Amino acid sequence: MQLDNALELPSARVLPEWIDYNGHMNVAYYVLAFDKALDRFCDSIDIGADYVRRTNQSIFTLEMHVHYVQEVIEGDPLRFSFQLLDADEKRFHYFMRMYHGENDYLAATCEQIALHVDLGSRKTTPFPAEPFGRLTALLQDHVRLPRPAQAGSVIAISRRSSK
Repeated sequence: MQLDNALELPSARVLPEWIDYNGHMNVAYYVLAFDKALDRFCDSIDIGADYVRRTNQSIFTLEMHVHYVQEVIEGDPLRFSFQLLDADEKRFHYFMRMYHGENDYLAATCEQIALHVDLGSRKTTPFPAEPFGRLTALLQDHVRLPRPAQAGSVIAISRRSSK
């Protein structure tokens, strides 16, 4: 499923070392794959590795929710999409989808809130004007997209009423 105006992130493949004893990708490697895709997004708006070296500022993850929808196995191609849900001067809230790269099914989703941090003080700090402008421009584009059903979900065991 392709979202109109959602930012497409680079693809990857499920590596042999990512497979667990169940024969599918281990949960930890879903997070790693999402993180690698996020690195590409950060590079695209100039808040990635070069930005950190230049400014001594970076982004840290504040909170993350991962939904494992359908398994992937060794060698499967993966592709990612990125949807910005909200942003302010120190944070951004986003939603990523991981798809099987050939069969196009949704494999997992990852929702996160990231903080902009000064690495010297290890405290949150406002984004500089240029990267914040890129985030707000992207948000204006993405605000028109449907909000993902999994966004903002709470973890709980659902109980059916016995009535």
